[in-house]
Order: sequence, then C-alpha cells, then structure tokens
Amino acid sequence: MIGSVTARARPRYREPRTATPLSRTTALPGMSNGDDEEETPEAEADAEGDGSEPDTSDAETEAEEAPDADAETEADAEAEEAEAEEPEEAEAEAEEPADEEAEDEAAEAEVEGTDESEEPAEEEADESTDADDEETVEISAETLEERLDAAEEAVETAATEADLDEVEADLDGIESDLEAADLPEPDEDDEDAEDPRADLEARLEEVRGALEEARGPYAEDVVAEIEDAQGTIEGGEWTEKGENEVAEAVSAFLDSVGEVLDTEFEADGEDTGSLVAALDEVAEAVADAGLDPDEDEETIASLMDAVAELSASLEEAEEWDDLTVVQKLRAQGFYDRLTPENRKDYPPELSVVRIAEAENDPERVLMALDYLTSDFMQENCIDALKRMGSAEAYDEMMSRAEKRNRDAIEVLGKIGNPEALETLHDYIEGESNPPLQKTTLRTVGEIGSEGSTQQVADRLVAEDSDVRSAAATALGHIGDTRAIAPLADVLADDEEDSVRAAAARALVAIGTERALEEAAEYAGDRAYVVQAEAERARDALGEEPEPEPAA
Repeated sequence: MIGSVTARARPRYREPRTATPLSRTTALPGMSNGDDEEETPEAEADAEGDGSEPDTSDAETEAEEAPDADAETEADAEAEEAEAEEPEEAEAEAEEPADEEAEDEAAEAEVEGTDESEEPAEEEADESTDADDEETVEISAETLEERLDAAEEAVETAATEADLDEVEADLDGIESDLEAADLPEPDEDDEDAEDPRADLEARLEEVRGALEEARGPYAEDVVAEIEDAQGTIEGGEWTEKGENEVAEAVSAFLDSVGEVLDTEFEADGEDTGSLVAALDEVAEAVADAGLDPDEDEETIASLMDAVAELSASLEEAEEWDDLTVVQKLRAQGFYDRLTPENRKDYPPELSVVRIAEAENDPERVLMALDYLTSDFMQENCIDALKRMGSAEAYDEMMSRAEKRNRDAIEVLGKIGNPEALETLHDYIEGESNPPLQKTTLRTVGEIGSEGSTQQVADRLVAEDSDVRSAAATALGHIGDTRAIAPLADVLADDEEDSVRAAAARALVAIGTERALEEAAEYAGDRAYVVQAEAERARDALGEEPEPEPAA
C-alpha cells in the first residue's frame, strides 16, 4: 500500500523560476528528495495497470503474499485508489522541492548579492565624498553672488529676529564656502584686473551691515541712548538760558516715557545731578521691563522716539560755544564796571582790563585773557597780571608755563609761589635754550627759595654769558650764604666783565660781612662796572676809600 503524501503549505508568492512542468501521469514511487529516477518498463506497466500478463514468478509471489481472493480484491482496489491519488501527490511533491530549491537559490543569490554589493557601496560612498569635496572647492563666483542676492532679499523681507538669525546663518555658510572656493586670482601686473574674491568679500560685508541695521531696536538701545543723553547734560557748558532748556527737555522726556511704561517719573530738581538721576531711574525701568524685540516692537519704538526727541532738544539748548565772544563776556558780567565816564580806551575790553587792574580784580583780567585771543589783548592782560602778582592767576599761569611760555613764567615770579620751582628747575638745565633759561633764572630768583641755590649755582659755568649773569643775579635774590664762595670765584675768574659785575652785585645783595669783603676787594678793578659794585660793598662795610696816588 502506498502511503498518502501530506502537502506542505505554499510559501508567499515569488517570481517562479522557469522549469519543465511535470507530467501528471508520471509515477513518483518512493520520491523523497525531488530527484527523478528512471522507471523500468515493467514497473511502469504495473503502475498503470495496462492489462498485460504478469510474470509467473511475480504471480507466485503475489499468491503467497495474498492467499485468498478477498485479499487480492482488496489490494486491487487500494491500488486503483493509489493510482488516482499518486498523480496529485506527485505534483505536490514536485512543486514542494521546486519551491524549496527556488527559495534556497534566492537566499544564496541574496547573500552573494550582499557580498558583491558591499564593496561597490563603499566605493560609491567614497566617490560621493570626493564629489562633495570637489563641489565645495569648485563653487563659482556666480553661485556665491546669487546666494548673496538671496540673502540680501531675505534681510529686506525678514519680519522677526528669528528670520534675521536664519539669514545670518546663511551668511556664515556663504563665508565658509567663499574661503574654500577656488576662485581666479587677479593679475598682479594689471591694476584694473578683477578680483572676484575681494568683490565677494566686500559684498558679504555689505549684506552683514544691512543685517545689523535691520535688527532691533532693542531695549538695550534705548538704555544706551539715555546714557548718551546723560553724558551730553553733564558735559555741556550751558548758559543760564541753556540750563532752563535742558531741564524742560528732560521733564518732557520723563512724561513721554511714563505714558509708554505706565509709570510716573519725576526729577527732584533742575540741577544737573537731579536731571541725570531721573534719567538713571528711567534707564533701570526700561532694562527691567523685559521687552521683547518682536512682541514689544511698538513699545520699544515709542521709547526710541522719546529718546530721539530728548537728544534733539539737548542739541538745541544754548551752550557757551553757541555764543559770540562778546555775548559770553556780557553773560558773565565782564562789562558791568564799564561806564561812559571810565571808557577811555579802544577797544572797550582794554578799558575793562585797566579798570580791573586798578581795582585789583584778577578774575576779570583772566576772563579777558581766556576769551580775547588777539596778540594785543593777550599782551595787555599778561602785563596787568605781572604788575598785580595775584595768587588767583597761579593756576592759569602754571598751565601756560608747563608749555614753556616765557610770559607766564615771568608772572609766576611775581606771584612767588614756590610750588612752581619743581617745574622751573628743569628749564634751567642744559644749553639748548638760553632765552628760556634767563627768564626762568630771574623767576627762580624772585621766588627766592634757598632750595634752588644749588641748581642756580650750577649755571654759573654755563656757556652763555647772559645765563651766567642771570644765575649770579638770582643767587643774590635768594641770599643764601652758601653762594658766597662760587660768586667770589666768578668775580675773580670769569672772562666777561658783565658776569663779574653781576657776581659782585650778588655779593652785595647777600650783605653779610664776608660777602661784602669779597666784593670790596675789587674797588680798584680795571672794569668800571665791577669797580662800582665793589665800592658799594666797601661803603656798606664802612671802610674809607684809599687815597688816590700822588700824581
């Protein structure tokens, strides 16, 4: 009896492989692995039951295996049933190995395809990377120009800070690509040669500038503008009228900002400190308001308008620089002492200076010195200050003396403030400027501090004879007895009679007995100027002059 064949479930549909179809009449005895076995004619005849006479030995064998007719009949029936089922079973079994074979072959092809495709995929990735690198280097100037055009348009159409941030990121990318791009270099020998890289870099900076201008305004901008206004108020030289205008401008600003922020602001007074403090309060309120440049755009714009109006008002407020010289002097009361009766000179400002000198009013003279810059008025003001010698003029004269102004140095001598000596001692050193040294030595002598004795005595050997004479005279004014010996040496050895006479005069000025004796020894000197000073020394000692020798 041939056992029944159980059909396996079919796999999911796949493209069938081309194969020769199996005949439904082909017997499949004992098939287990799908291999076709060649059938003998005898077996084929038995399977088909074509009615041919069986072999005797086979019949005997069958007789032994089936001893009774019923068994034979049952076997024949089962054989017929098997014959009917065998074609279907054979077809199922034939399809099953074919499907399994196709599935195995597909799996092997897939594995082989994977192995074979891995290397090309890697090669394609490498080629892609190389292509990307090559593309980065080969970016053209035209492409970059187009991207810059797009970025510029994006700046113009941007509605929010986020939009501008995106444009900035695009510009950063353009800049990176520009740095990596292989662009043609200009001909160094051709001044008019085009330079694509330089042109693109300049265009990039232009677009970045437009981007920055498109940003904001921010709350920080409002605070910065307020701080600028504070600086203007503190640094301005306002006239009386200008001070009132500044106070009004700040008050209007406080009202405007108060309406925008729904807060009241008020200055404690109209002085500069109070106005600046009020602006500080506004700046802090703006900074703490947490204003967003997109959500609070209108609020920030209103605040910027208010600050702009404040700045414009401060610009229009009257400062001293806006006035003419006469207006400035009149505003400060310079002409108040001038009357038709005492107005004797021309210009009238000279009359004011002379009136101020007569009244010992150095402030009015200094005012004229500051505003009236003509050489004529400067000279008259300095002369008045020299005659007055007022301490009030020290700062102004010291400022000018530090610029080696000889007229100012002379005024310092009249004022007599020893604080000036630290600067003046430097001016008497060296040999480079004898006129300045002479002026300074006279001033140092007039100040008369013994702390200057050594510095002045060192100039007794200066190359210029006028400087040596000025040094000797200064030592006489100082009166320090330590100068007697160096002055006596000059009287004895200097080759210039004017210098020797100055030394003798200095000894007389010192006036001690020793100093007078040193000078008196030269009463019979060949040089009259020296002899005259020596006789003064002798007279001071009370000595009788020696009789004239007999003719």
